[in-house]
Amino acid sequence: MVTTKRVLIVDDDIGIRRIVQLTLNAIADWEVLLASSGSEGVAIAETELPDAILLDVMMPGMDGIETFIKMQANPNTKPIPIILLTAKTKVSEQQHFNNIAIAGVITKPFKAPQLVDQICSILNWN
Repeated sequence: MVTTKRVLIVDDDIGIRRIVQLTLNAIADWEVLLASSGSEGVAIAETELPDAILLDVMMPGMDGIETFIKMQANPNTKPIPIILLTAKTKVSEQQHFNNIAIAGVITKPFKAPQLVDQICSILNWN
């Protein structure tokens, strides 16, 4: 029996949330949870325990890195793999991401049809 993956999208941009949700639903038939802020993302991750989290780096209030640190500090959410969604593509910024325990990075803008493959590749999902 194949179990449906549950993925939490944490992004302050409603357009990105909708595109990612539609893509993951249509291509992979995954259940998608949505959060519009870091604090909302932390709360949903704690209660829903998704299989993975796509986390925007640049958000007002609690940014993606702060959100990541908060999730890593919680023993319930620490094991959830987190993929950063970011428009930050400078080498120095990418190197910073390598120094934290994220599963991977997907840069914006991304191509919607390739998003599921990118996520599956990063997380070793068949």
